[in-house]
Amino acid sequence: MKRILGRSRVRDALLWFIAITLLSASTLHAQDRTDSSPHAVQFVTVGNGVKLEVLDWGGAGRPLIFLAGMGNTAHVFDNFAPRFAAKYHVYGITRRGFGASSQPAPTVGNYSARRLGDDVLAVMNALRLNRPVLVGHSVAGEELSSVGSRYPGKIAGLIYLDAGYGYAYYDRVHGDVWLDLIDVRKRIDQLQAGTGRDQKQLWQGMLTDVSHLDKALREITKGMASMPNPRNLPPIPTAIQFGAEKYTEIHVPILAFFALPQVFDTHTSEQADAFEAGLPSARVIRLQNADHFVFNSNEAEVSREMNAFLAKLQ
Repeated sequence: MKRILGRSRVRDALLWFIAITLLSASTLHAQDRTDSSPHAVQFVTVGNGVKLEVLDWGGAGRPLIFLAGMGNTAHVFDNFAPRFAAKYHVYGITRRGFGASSQPAPTVGNYSARRLGDDVLAVMNALRLNRPVLVGHSVAGEELSSVGSRYPGKIAGLIYLDAGYGYAYYDRVHGDVWLDLIDVRKRIDQLQAGTGRDQKQLWQGMLTDVSHLDKALREITKGMASMPNPRNLPPIPTAIQFGAEKYTEIHVPILAFFALPQVFDTHTSEQADAFEAGLPSARVIRLQNADHFVFNSNEAEVSREMNAFLAKLQ
């Protein structure tokens, strides 16, 4: 049984990003069309003329910043975020490339995990927000991990809303086919440019990545034989996908929700286990038969767990 589940996981890992991108994009207009939420809107410059839409639902106390998934804007939280304004000052940031925020050219440099994380930090600095809690849905887990791994002292905690997948935490045991592919390309680029300082380490890293990829690519090729050819992703989601990084250490308090829908049940379960084992500071909540938009499908449970987590933060 374990071997069969492992094969399913490899295929699911590759398709997960595509599926969630399409799911989020398909719900964007429906969720953002009517805006009756009690918030103020401002635009914050984060560098090179790029401005981000920032929503402010008001409130007092520790800042709480919501980050949307791929294809959505901060308005996706219009009904959920105000629930926390009684105890916290609640904000939302629309990622570059989406909604009313600026849309720079879709290059990896403009949409890398580091760049997107730096955008969040720039908003924090511009609004003078002291040690906020970041709350991210879906691919926003990448931004949470980018900030949390590099600047743990600048935040009080991270909350992953079905956002703890490979782009947010790299499972060293099973690997991640997309992240391993990106790393192989980076190492080849370093070899070509002669910029690798430690050649032995560079080749050893290449060997590790390729060993993960060999079996994974064989299973993916086998699985795709019976599937229609997937369409290319739009340019900006593609740039975000190619700009992903491997995150393995995040030393801040973490609350992570994992939805266990039937289609990706195997992959999600294994990733939740890896996330929990690899990040000792994380409290992991598994939501059975939940929607990817867990803050909608499981609103009461998610709110209860978030409030309990936030109340304990220093």
